[in-house]
Amino acid sequence: MEDHLIRAVAPGIRAFAAVTTNLVEEARRRHDCYPVATAALGRTMTAALLLAANLKNDESITIRVAGDGPLGQIIADSSANGTVRGYVHHPHVDLPLNNGKLNVGQAVGKGEIYVTRFTGLKQPFTGSAALVSGEIAEDVTNYLFVSEQTPSSVALGVLVDPSLAVLAAGGFMIQAMPDAEDGLLAKLEANLANLPPVTTLLTQGLDAAGILKRVFEGMELKFYEPMPVSFACRCSRQRVVDMLVSLGAEEVANMLAEGKAEVRCNFCNESYEFSAEELNEILIRLESHETKDE
Repeated sequence: MEDHLIRAVAPGIRAFAAVTTNLVEEARRRHDCYPVATAALGRTMTAALLLAANLKNDESITIRVAGDGPLGQIIADSSANGTVRGYVHHPHVDLPLNNGKLNVGQAVGKGEIYVTRFTGLKQPFTGSAALVSGEIAEDVTNYLFVSEQTPSSVALGVLVDPSLAVLAAGGFMIQAMPDAEDGLLAKLEANLANLPPVTTLLTQGLDAAGILKRVFEGMELKFYEPMPVSFACRCSRQRVVDMLVSLGAEEVANMLAEGKAEVRCNFCNESYEFSAEELNEILIRLESHETKDE
């Protein structure tokens, strides 16, 4: 099944669901994540996609999970166009299972979750809330209620097989608007209470629309056109060159003295190598600009 996200509405309620199996596997492969790191990163990236589904075309969102557990920080960026990227500081964390499940809560630990919205304004908006469990879904739900005053229900899941590959990943987000009727909310809560885990629904072959149909069973639901989602990074060799230029002549000269330089992107783990000749060209540019400024 191709990765995708779908939006839907019911009276007074908006809903989003995503299948992210392939993009989470892409992130796992790029960062060489062990299972608990894969689950934590995959859940965070899926959550970022769900939150970004409300944004306009040129807007984006960043989730930063800053816990005191062994994983360190988890960061995911997502744009309204359905692309996402992310990384975890310590991808090789390995913890014993907790009741047969990956112990994401312990791996994340206690701390804060930060959500930054880049909406085209001069200053982006950042909200935060305490981590309530470290399991990501509960933490995003709590953040939306505490920081954005939006009653929500978020479910996220990542299933990893013994070979470390991702078998299934996805999630959904339900948000109640002020005009939502109590009877509808009660029915929705009852459905959610009896709903299997997201990964169970995915392994049963349900797509994003199928998941929402299960969530809203017995209720009217209007779907919008699904959109593809994927792992994509904004880094490029030219951006890295620009970054090296911004460091200044002295720093580039130090790199040149070592004979070469390697710059690695945190988000996608792509490596950019620069030879002595390339570093010298950058240094000549910098020194030429400095001479003109004088």
